[in-house]
Amino acid sequence: MAGRTCKARNENGDPCRQAALREGDFCFWHSPDHTEEAAEARRLGGLRRRREKAVAGAYEFEGFGSVEQVRRLLEIAALDTLGLENSIARSRTLAYLAQVSLKLLEVGELEERVRALESLLLPRLPAADRRGRGWRWRR
Repeated sequence: MAGRTCKARNENGDPCRQAALREGDFCFWHSPDHTEEAAEARRLGGLRRRREKAVAGAYEFEGFGSVEQVRRLLEIAALDTLGLENSIARSRTLAYLAQVSLKLLEVGELEERVRALESLLLPRLPAADRRGRGWRWRR
């Protein structure tokens, strides 16, 4: 039974690549016995995506793709934590956020330094060396 795939076809006519359920020839999404559950899962998924967009927009959160984006999340967490009533848990959270912020500053500084070094040194390399071969400096 290992490796069985759904016998349904998608909107483009291509075969569905999901694993078939044990008791049938179709995956959860195409099984006639699970149409209501699949429809509810799709509905909840849509609600979740809309909620994610609303929350991300409210907090101006764009993800974890850069130091600035991570910094924004830390700012949000710190402001929310500062708004809580004073407690040991609040103090621990603030200390942890400070620790993570220091690491973020360190990484950001190293990133800037590497970028500055690359901007100085890469123009001195022949084109072949810039692709990672040789690494001999031009004089």
